[in-house]
Amino acid sequence: MRPDWIQPLALALASATVGCIAWTGHALALPAAIAFPALWSLARSRRTASMAAAAYFLAASRGLPQGVVAFYQSDIWPGLMLWLVASSGFVMVHGALWSRHYGAWKALRYTIAMVLMALPPFGIVGWAHPVTAAGILFPGWGWSGLAAVTAGLAIMTTQYRPAAAITLVGFWLWSAAFWTTPDIGRGWQGVDLQLGNSLGRDTSLARHSDLVATLRLQRRPDTAYMLLPESALGFWTPSVERSWRQQLAGGDLSVIAGAAVVDAEGYDNVLVRVSATESEILYRERMPVPGSMWQPWLPLIGKSGGARAHFFSNPAVSVGGRRVAPLICYEQLIIWPVLQSMLHDPDLIIAVGNDWWTEGTSIVAIQRASTQAWARLFGKPLVMSFNT
Repeated sequence: MRPDWIQPLALALASATVGCIAWTGHALALPAAIAFPALWSLARSRRTASMAAAAYFLAASRGLPQGVVAFYQSDIWPGLMLWLVASSGFVMVHGALWSRHYGAWKALRYTIAMVLMALPPFGIVGWAHPVTAAGILFPGWGWSGLAAVTAGLAIMTTQYRPAAAITLVGFWLWSAAFWTTPDIGRGWQGVDLQLGNSLGRDTSLARHSDLVATLRLQRRPDTAYMLLPESALGFWTPSVERSWRQQLAGGDLSVIAGAAVVDAEGYDNVLVRVSATESEILYRERMPVPGSMWQPWLPLIGKSGGARAHFFSNPAVSVGGRRVAPLICYEQLIIWPVLQSMLHDPDLIIAVGNDWWTEGTSIVAIQRASTQAWARLFGKPLVMSFNT
């Protein structure tokens, strides 16, 4: 092996290792991602920096190919292609912003890369973002903690990286010693389901009756609001609304659940609130899953369908006089939806997903860990509900 290939190979292997460790689905492992900017900055060429970025991202998102196979009931090749395409934004940004210069200039360029990968359009595939570790390193610090981890990641690209690494690892160890999961919102209860791919596809009245029975069985005495996963109600229609209100009659329970609202142009992935006396569309998803749900190219070829993306709409909603930040599935893996919601200082976060297709991968665990990290950073109660 030629000596000039040793360093690129070593950085790629190290970056892949960091991606694997940080994104295992354990919240306390997230700070391992703080090593990535140091590895990126040590590259001696743009190509090596791009290789390191690709290795990190591909390792972090390693569950995607298998998930695509399960979702589409296809062979592995479509999953591999989507995996590579999804990594292109991350690689492009980090490759373009790499510089031979050291010090403040490189730190600034990495900061720009972090911002670009947090916001649309690159932020649409901004998975595995190292700033997610802020909630583990600085729980309860809020925006100050986010600023601190951003500064720390930028310093990791300079000659002061040893000091930054020691400081961040110290916070990591301190946090791990006293780590607690986020509180559950008072009066709220999340219900996990194991109904596989039938959830949202079985639209029979018997299925809706079974869901109501499940809620009644699991409801705690102090619960006023129960949360069901994404797609739990299937298509939200007047008959479904009437059925749920009738079955909830005589009680004081409000149910928040996922559904789809369909029209001639496509559909909205939503959260609905329903009780014995009323119902409302509470939230429209800001960022559906690109490709499988959000397909912005369809109108360009004269077709309709696909989920609409309400990019910056309804970041916080009102439920029972409290401000709630909803996150549906894919929104738990990227940055701007949760940060936009936190700008409105909600009282709690609710997170739902319909992840039957992720069996055998760490995707659900990563969603949970990421959401827990953000909830801990801003000191918000968290209620979650997933279907597997």
